[in-house]
Amino acid sequence: MSKNLVIVESPAKAKTIEGYLGSDYKVVSSYGHVRDLPKGDKAIDIKNRFEPTYEVTADKKDVIKNLKAMVKDSEMIFLASDDDREGEAISWHLKEVLKLKEEQTKRIVFREITKNAISKAIENPRGIDYDLVNAQQARRILDRLVGFELSPILWKKIKTGLSAGRVQSVAVRLIVDREREIEQFKAKSSFRITALFEVEGKVFKGEHPKRFETKEEAEQFLKSCLNAEFSVGNLEKKPGKKSPAAPFTTSTLQQEASRKLYFSVAQTMSVAQKLYEAGKITYMRTDSVNLSEDAMNSAKNAINNSYGDQYHKARKYSTKSEGAQEAHEAIRPTDFSVNEISGDRNEQRLYDLIWKRAIASQMSDAALEKTTITIDISNSDQHLVATGEIIKFDGFLKVYLEDTDDEPEDEDNVNKSLLPPLEIGQGLGLKEMKGKETFSRSAPRYTEASLVKKLEELGIGRPSTYAPTISTIQRREYVIKESRDGTPRKYVEMVIADCNFKDEVKTEITGAEKQKLFPTNIAMVVNDFLVEHFPNVIDFSFTARVEKEFDDIATGGQDWHDMIQSFYGNFHHNVEETEQVSRQDINTSRELGKHPESGKPMIARLGKFGPLVQIGDSEDEEKQYASLKKGQFIENITLEDALELFKLPRDVGMFEDKKMVAAIGRFGPYIRHDGAFFSIGKELDPLSINEEEAIEIIKNKREADAKKHIKSFDENPEIQVLNGRWGPYIKMGKKNYKIPKDKVAEDLTYEETIHIIENQPEPKKKGRFAKKKS
Repeated sequence: MSKNLVIVESPAKAKTIEGYLGSDYKVVSSYGHVRDLPKGDKAIDIKNRFEPTYEVTADKKDVIKNLKAMVKDSEMIFLASDDDREGEAISWHLKEVLKLKEEQTKRIVFREITKNAISKAIENPRGIDYDLVNAQQARRILDRLVGFELSPILWKKIKTGLSAGRVQSVAVRLIVDREREIEQFKAKSSFRITALFEVEGKVFKGEHPKRFETKEEAEQFLKSCLNAEFSVGNLEKKPGKKSPAAPFTTSTLQQEASRKLYFSVAQTMSVAQKLYEAGKITYMRTDSVNLSEDAMNSAKNAINNSYGDQYHKARKYSTKSEGAQEAHEAIRPTDFSVNEISGDRNEQRLYDLIWKRAIASQMSDAALEKTTITIDISNSDQHLVATGEIIKFDGFLKVYLEDTDDEPEDEDNVNKSLLPPLEIGQGLGLKEMKGKETFSRSAPRYTEASLVKKLEELGIGRPSTYAPTISTIQRREYVIKESRDGTPRKYVEMVIADCNFKDEVKTEITGAEKQKLFPTNIAMVVNDFLVEHFPNVIDFSFTARVEKEFDDIATGGQDWHDMIQSFYGNFHHNVEETEQVSRQDINTSRELGKHPESGKPMIARLGKFGPLVQIGDSEDEEKQYASLKKGQFIENITLEDALELFKLPRDVGMFEDKKMVAAIGRFGPYIRHDGAFFSIGKELDPLSINEEEAIEIIKNKREADAKKHIKSFDENPEIQVLNGRWGPYIKMGKKNYKIPKDKVAEDLTYEETIHIIENQPEPKKKGRFAKKKS
């Protein structure tokens, strides 16, 4: 047995590190957290200054048993969990559970898994930083108290099974507030004037610097230009520059991977975790934009070798956010000379993004020449403006340019950057001038990445919390992430060309959303309840202040018991007061009006399986129900919309002498036929789907099922061999079983199938309280 035992968090990391250390070192994994607060009210002793009781989680008992055996045979134990609060807490828990003696325990930290970093860490051990441990404990305990006391209140007052969390509820509030802002927004129209000019075969674009508020004004201007001549009134050239963005932090990596690679926040962190554990990048949870001197020198060499020294410019970035740890580094490659890696495609793509961003941060500014042309109109004192820029020296743009969340407004296929050579007084030939009606836009719905950006701006959450928070609010069905089709909208477009004026009404699609976050009805109700009864918990500045207090504890500036006490007093008082609130006083339903035929009240409310509209009050024995459609909210559904819902279920027609019925269920719209259910895609509406379309849905589903089915057995019809996304597999009841690689699915006998089911290896268990690698 090796005399030195190194304990890390993950097996992948253990494997990489063991390759750098000699035979005197054995590297093993704790598989994340080994202890946590148990369920129930015995976990935290509120009367005894919130003293926690921890217990080894069930799935870690064998891990601890094995670690204890290894500790017994080792002279020195190196606790090498991650260099952050969560990692520090893991090391402390390991020290406590394994009963490690002070003299045989060393804490080592590193933020990249390279031979040099690991050797330095072993040479410079330290003790456990109890301030960091206490900051983690404070967060864990406070979040448990909030969840433990708030969730039962939500169960009693709104709906069983609900949960609330200190950061997640604030994130949900942002999404709810934005949805209401969009709902209340009234688009204002104006007219944008653009013109295409041609000079010696080259086309460029000019634009009126102001928008016209009415169609009449825009039309008058356009018609006045029918007989006008155009010329270059002024030409101004100015040097400009563009500077590179700072290297990635956790937040900016999540945002840019979303924009450029279309990764979810959780996917970004999962792929980055693999890159880190393989020694390819530095630690992926950081709010620092700092690069070490070594990293800057490495980047300099890579830039000089690949592009020449004129492309290099050393830059030191400093972090604006409070609480950022400048001793830590931004996310960067561990070796700048490696610009491509092996690995799966997503690892390669994310590494490429990280490498480019970090290398660009140490490169020269791009030198630009910006040109502004003022275009005179012969019969008017108004003018048009054309702008363009040319790159004189590309600098960092040779490698990388940051994307933005802004949606482009320009749809004309003209390169705005390139302007032809022009002189003052030169005449310009007008190809066409257009006055297009445009509409003001509401603030956009959040994407996962823009929500992270907003949370960071508000000072809510830290690098380790963004991904788990966003995953939690979706898993708990407060928020859904999806794309939605837009709706048609008419607009006016006026064009002058060849001395003619043309005016027509066109149609565009507006409001289409791609992978945006939408609140559910339950999110609206829970948010309003929390805003009314627990304003502190859901207040943005209060939540940010709590984060700062955790930072304060981490640097030894505050006692964690005192911090929790100051929060808990008011919070618990609110809980006791809210216990007295009648369920009837909580606004989970809304009367829409009277049913036009029966005169019964029509009520929109939350039901057991989601939002619904009912005809008749609670005492009515003949109540009728209809589920709300996607995108409909209890708070703003109209009586007319509700009446439409009661047109379902509706008979669509006959197929194979059996009726087809369209309806909306818990999982969306469907066709029911002969006791089977067939999902209706989003391109069809259950209120208007016809017989032919319904038959096609049924036939397509049957065909897909036939392709899926490989074989079944008379001996036990419950056992089937099926084709799945990852290849053939065996299904018995609700369980699936892998088919060994040496077996052909089509040739399996019943006996072989039973043998595979009975000898299926146990799936690897993931620790419920394992540290979440988001």
